[in-house]
Amino acid sequence: MTDLAGRVMVYVRNVEQALEQLRGQGLGGDVGEVVELAEAYLKDTKHYLKVGDYETALATISYAEGLLDALRVLKLRDIRWMKPSDLAKSAERKVFVAGTFDIIHPGHIEYLRYAWSLGRVVAVVSTDEGVRRVKGREPIIPAEQRVKVLGAIEYVTKARVGYPDDMFRVVEEEKPDLVLLGPNQPFSEEEVRRALRSRGVDAEVVRMSRLVNCSLCSTSSIIRRIIGMSSELASTLNNH
Repeated sequence: MTDLAGRVMVYVRNVEQALEQLRGQGLGGDVGEVVELAEAYLKDTKHYLKVGDYETALATISYAEGLLDALRVLKLRDIRWMKPSDLAKSAERKVFVAGTFDIIHPGHIEYLRYAWSLGRVVAVVSTDEGVRRVKGREPIIPAEQRVKVLGAIEYVTKARVGYPDDMFRVVEEEKPDLVLLGPNQPFSEEEVRRALRSRGVDAEVVRMSRLVNCSLCSTSSIIRRIIGMSSELASTLNNH
């Protein structure tokens, strides 16, 4: 990561934590409009970061910070900015996540959101061949489409497809600082740690412990719902 990209990431972290403070203070009227504009600039910044336009990213995140700081200066809202030195570590850290990401659902979003809170997120989707081998079925969505959808999510800095024959090869290439396992991924932290060390990758390996509690927070539950509605869906499609 370049020095400029690192500076932008520090700004992003500070604006995000400021927005979290504001969400607990009520956002009606003109204040709400200012916050919405700052959020729009933050979203633009994440896009420019993804495409490597760090100069424009620095400009847009500066606008966002300026808008929020104006609320503080005018005593319209209470905002406490963090020291850049306290934010630098997470801004520089590269976090690796991986999965099938076949039908994106709230569980995926929470996983990616948590990863983003730890650093810059590199998200890897399983190949179609890998899905067949591990899950024993065809992927619903081809890998090329899955990675395109994943890359459009604001918490993902970079999205790519893995390798069909070696799940750790992509980790070797990306050289992350941290590997974040999902709550239900079927291998232990120590297994992954040992495999990576045998390849010279000294990344920290942790697991996201909390599960998202909702009725359609897994791909299998969504598939079951679709199967249960198959007659109704078929009728709707036939009528169109």
